[in-house]
Amino acid sequence: MKREYPDQPIIGIGVVIFKGTDVLLIRRGKPPRKGELSIPGGAQAVGETVRQAAIREVREETGLSISLSGLIDVVDIVRPDASGKIRYHYTLIDFAAEWESGEAVAASDAAEAFWTPIATINSLNLWSETVRIIEQAAQMRPNTIS
Repeated sequence: MKREYPDQPIIGIGVVIFKGTDVLLIRRGKPPRKGELSIPGGAQAVGETVRQAAIREVREETGLSISLSGLIDVVDIVRPDASGKIRYHYTLIDFAAEWESGEAVAASDAAEAFWTPIATINSLNLWSETVRIIEQAAQMRPNTIS
């Protein structure tokens, strides 16, 4: 399916991964939002569940093994071009997860991958929805963050 000017929305999966009081961020290597910081994720493939897609995308982009802990939210991105025609249309399903093993390395669609303290996310010029999703995921965690 084509990503620009699609015939229907593309289902994307995002994962907020925690390791102690840190959260994993990636720098996007491809459009849309190329060069921006984000959470790992990508498009769901035909034949896989959204949870399988979350685990696969994290492994492909960062090399990490994770344990999904819950659904955070669903976010719609609809971006028209200057003429009003829909250039991008994504339905993003965001999950919270805990790091299990592996070293974070940028691979696949990610240009960079790194851990950062959750307390710093408001200073990193993230998309407001990414900040909201990370904060919501942090609130879902049982007594791990003060």
